[in-house]
Amino acid sequence: MLCFVGSWFFTSAAWVQLVRSGPEGSLQWQSAATQFVGTVLFNVSTGASVWAHRVIAERGLVWAPDATGSVAFLVSGILGVAALNAGVGVWRPRSPDWQSTWINMVGCVAFGLSALGAFVRASGVTADEALANAGTFVGALCFLAAALLPLGGRARRRPGSIERA
Repeated sequence: MLCFVGSWFFTSAAWVQLVRSGPEGSLQWQSAATQFVGTVLFNVSTGASVWAHRVIAERGLVWAPDATGSVAFLVSGILGVAALNAGVGVWRPRSPDWQSTWINMVGCVAFGLSALGAFVRASGVTADEALANAGTFVGALCFLAAALLPLGGRARRRPGSIERA
């Protein structure tokens, strides 16, 4: 139930990111839109898991939106990297935007691994519960770090200063 409630905060953050992203149709917007769709799919997955936890025959229904959401996150991460490369450059490790984008990409990969571990066998048993939990935890930490990293860089800048790419 906690994950279900938390998934709505996750989706709210994705909505804010989509609204604040670049012009509609840009790589930034496409990345944010894909991520938003992925978070909605995770809402479906976590909501279904609350129900399916008690009904073993329904557990397989939880995995499809989870896996599809993870694929959406991977696509979103790839689009984010493409947008970064177009705007900041391929190799700018001192840039908070570059760091944030690549940390986000690691989180997307971790969520993908989590979905693989969360595959539900016909018996109703998860393929690799440790991988599912670790992937979700690492992915969530990466997403948090990716969101906070650019904020820290802005807080250190002096008012009126110009950031160099």
